[in-house]
Amino acid sequence: MNAPRPLEIVGGGLAGLSLGGALARAGVSVTVHETHAFPRHRVCGEFIRGLDERTIAHLGLAPVLAGALPVREVRWFARDTLLRRHRLTTPALALSRHMLDARLAGEFLRAGGTLHANRRASSEPAVGRVLATGRAAARDPAWIGLKLHAFDLPTAPALEMHLGDRAYVGVCPLPDGRTNVCGLFRRRAEIAAARAELLPAYLRAAGLDVLAARLARAEIDPESCTAVAGLPFRPRLASDGVRLGDAFAMIPPFTGNGMALAFQSAALAVAPLLAWARHEITWAAAERGIARRLRRRFGLRLRVASLCHAPLTSPRPQRWLAAATSSGLVPFGWLQRVLS
Repeated sequence: MNAPRPLEIVGGGLAGLSLGGALARAGVSVTVHETHAFPRHRVCGEFIRGLDERTIAHLGLAPVLAGALPVREVRWFARDTLLRRHRLTTPALALSRHMLDARLAGEFLRAGGTLHANRRASSEPAVGRVLATGRAAARDPAWIGLKLHAFDLPTAPALEMHLGDRAYVGVCPLPDGRTNVCGLFRRRAEIAAARAELLPAYLRAAGLDVLAARLARAEIDPESCTAVAGLPFRPRLASDGVRLGDAFAMIPPFTGNGMALAFQSAALAVAPLLAWARHEITWAAAERGIARRLRRRFGLRLRVASLCHAPLTSPRPQRWLAAATSSGLVPFGWLQRVLS
């Protein structure tokens, strides 16, 4: 009987580490390469919506998600005016990425995996290589993502979504009493500020003055202030190699579904990769099988999210959306089902 073939995973994020843990527990020799220090703060809504129990069990995520704060309501605001309160059919889970990545790495190492941090590896498709490298940078760096953690920021036990001028911002309570504030903004050349002042400056420029004032009264964790540019929001499904999570396709962040998509894409890849590691199928067959599963699971979700993204970031469509929401014309129930 042949020993299982080894696998390498490039990218130590949610998809890479959760997949690595599942494969290592099944007896496969797995090495994960992560370019950056580990763990670290990342631009992330830190809000996991639509993660099903089957995926949690398949990837062994229960210990990783222990203590996550359940969030049952989303509140939508336009320029600081409350538009709608929306009850989630199943609670979302709030947990910081710093803690989540640290826990995933711990579970992966306990399963027998090998983790190389601060080490750049090839991101070219190859036999036995899974690419979980995150998003591909957009050629037009028109958008910037900003995130910070605040202490003593008054907020309800709900996710707040604030629509501003060419921007939207999520405010999410975390289990340790912090609040995560994370937003997507059209880049503004006139804004030049220190790292801790960048997000408040963008809030004011986007017309979100009430939220900016709330943040001014809170204490900011300077280590949590992060930024990322070159965000691609014309989702294009990857067609070469085995790509998971954002490396497969980046879903617009307003959905709150990016973290769940990363985990779900990893879960869908486990069976074909195990079959390859056990000499049951070729690598080409594993690639085709994974691509087929990902497109079937996420194709409609990504198309609908892409169509919804532009109205959320443009002033005139925002006004139409606000009026439709106030009139009860936006099908939130249907959207919630499609985007989960």
